[in-house]
Amino acid sequence: MHTPLHSQVGSLLSYTHDQPLPAGTVVRVPLGQRELMGVAWAAPHAAALPPGVVLRPVAEVLDALPPLDAAWQRLVAFAARYYQRSVGEIVHTALPPALRKLTGEQLNRRLHAKKKPQVATQDAENSVALTAEQVSVCQQIAQHPGPFLLYGSTGSGKTEVYLHSVAQALQADPQAQALVLVPEINLTPQLLARFERRFVPRFGPQAVVSLHSGLTEAQRLKHWLAAHTGQARIVLGTRMAVLASLPGLKVVVVDEEHDPSFKQEEGARYSARDLALWRGRDAGAKVILGSATPSLESWYACQQGRYQRLDMPSRVAAAALPAVHLVNLRQQPKSTVFAPALLQAITERIQRGEQSLVLLNRRGFAPVLWCGNCGWKSDCPHCSAHQVFHKGERRLRCHHCSASQAVPRCCPQCGNPDILALGHGTEQLQEALAQQLRNVLRPDGQPARIARMDADTTQGAGQLQEQLAQIHDGSVDVLVGTQMVAKGHDFRRMTLVAAVAPDAALMSSDFRAPERLFALLMQAAGRAGRDAAFMRQQGSQAQMWIQTHQPEHALYQALQHHDYPGFARQQLQERQQAGMPPFVFQALVRSDAKTQDDAQKFLHAAAQQARQLPALAGVFIYPPIPLAMQRVANVERAQMLIEAPSRSALQKFLHAWQPLLHQVRQQHRAVVRWLIDVDPQNL
Repeated sequence: MHTPLHSQVGSLLSYTHDQPLPAGTVVRVPLGQRELMGVAWAAPHAAALPPGVVLRPVAEVLDALPPLDAAWQRLVAFAARYYQRSVGEIVHTALPPALRKLTGEQLNRRLHAKKKPQVATQDAENSVALTAEQVSVCQQIAQHPGPFLLYGSTGSGKTEVYLHSVAQALQADPQAQALVLVPEINLTPQLLARFERRFVPRFGPQAVVSLHSGLTEAQRLKHWLAAHTGQARIVLGTRMAVLASLPGLKVVVVDEEHDPSFKQEEGARYSARDLALWRGRDAGAKVILGSATPSLESWYACQQGRYQRLDMPSRVAAAALPAVHLVNLRQQPKSTVFAPALLQAITERIQRGEQSLVLLNRRGFAPVLWCGNCGWKSDCPHCSAHQVFHKGERRLRCHHCSASQAVPRCCPQCGNPDILALGHGTEQLQEALAQQLRNVLRPDGQPARIARMDADTTQGAGQLQEQLAQIHDGSVDVLVGTQMVAKGHDFRRMTLVAAVAPDAALMSSDFRAPERLFALLMQAAGRAGRDAAFMRQQGSQAQMWIQTHQPEHALYQALQHHDYPGFARQQLQERQQAGMPPFVFQALVRSDAKTQDDAQKFLHAAAQQARQLPALAGVFIYPPIPLAMQRVANVERAQMLIEAPSRSALQKFLHAWQPLLHQVRQQHRAVVRWLIDVDPQNL
């Protein structure tokens, strides 16, 4: 059996028990001086024990818990194999932390705790009328096996398609379960509320549960057990939910499937979207990927016939997509934060009782403090990054290692008292708008209200829900926020969205940066004008404003016409010419050490070993280089890119290389850690 808490143990560990244990049984076993949770696993073959070795017995079988089924075991085994991890590490990631701490008696009490009776009533939302496009899409999902890429414009009603498809699956089979994945926790409450309104009246209060890192350990265990035992018919969660035990899985939904948050960036680096596709195929479940701006990998898969594309180009109730206005900052004064035309447009919205969203994907007041005398900058002492100026706290804070310090009263190097704040953050935009709109009144005669929503304002318990409630009830006139407010939310009074400084992404060395910027801006634009009745009542037109130094850029031109297919066509042509995914397949090998030299020496040695492998044919190994963020928390980081013409060629090479990497690691003790990242999303 694998012991999840000791994932560095790469092979199976053997124990004895007086009765044969089915694979998937959860047990407690001794390991060293401790007793830990493990999962009984089907061994490929029974190896003979070395002379004198005596196996230790299983300490306890948690037989109150049904064994984890064969489909779940296959999912874990595939994830471990594909992402080059041990099975134990994937199990450790998949199971709720609280489960690892329970004895059999404690688990039995939880499973048999008195539950509220399941009261089912008539579905209150059955009367929701589908549009013609939604009807057509739902029919195709019902008639074909999929997987499906639901390409629907923002506000086209993709969520209603999810609800309808899940309802059909649950009605057809009393044991059926559905998995709904969203990219971020802040999208969970709103979507969860819709699913609860639709399904709790019919199936009872335990029918819909959530799984995400924002839950307490007790909540996560409770929800996981409900899914594993079949009590929960629908599990809605972030990427961790893709590894949940769902014995009755019949339909999988991946909302905003393009979002990079579906790729785990620490520990076992799996892609929840890709595992959802594999899991759906293995279980015979329908998989629906939904997005207004699909990932180029998914778009290309449709072109290759591997996914079935379903289009919903129209917004519900004939609501119009926002008109896109490009503001050329080259024609504005150098210090311009908000162009006069944009300020005027926001002012008009406030005076009519409408809401505006200002998007800047950078929190804090300013990215860096700078001394004009000597050139000092607020660099982080532990990272290759600046410490960000947070004016409200009067602190400098590193967003990578969390190191912070008080803002100096003068330059630490030369004593100059005039330290300048360079660049803008959401905190600064909120302050600037409050100043420039201080004389603007709402229809009720009250002054305009400017709010900010980012990781700093939503970290406390209940703060996110409180801020969302204020936006929905109209208490906020202008919302300044990062990308967390740009997608998934349904703000009915929002009629204007503005991106004030999006150009930085165009200069990125990451080839995915244009795709992510286009998706972010399209998603942000989709927050405007979603309520057609409200727009008609106001006599207003939805608008998207973009302040840019490059209004002629092809990305902005495609955005101005809401032309995702044109943008995707141009990007795929560039990637094919450059030999980039999805036309090749990649993996990264990364090493962390106290010095950059030590980190790169390990990678050079690993490359030397790789060149001796027969499986190297067709695989290209790039030279080691530092990461873009070279040093984090006093650890130097380097990486080496591996490319192959096919997924199978890459996997064959990585499996052959893995043992050699472990050997090389033993010879390079200066390396703190190393890892393989298959299908990396950040280069």
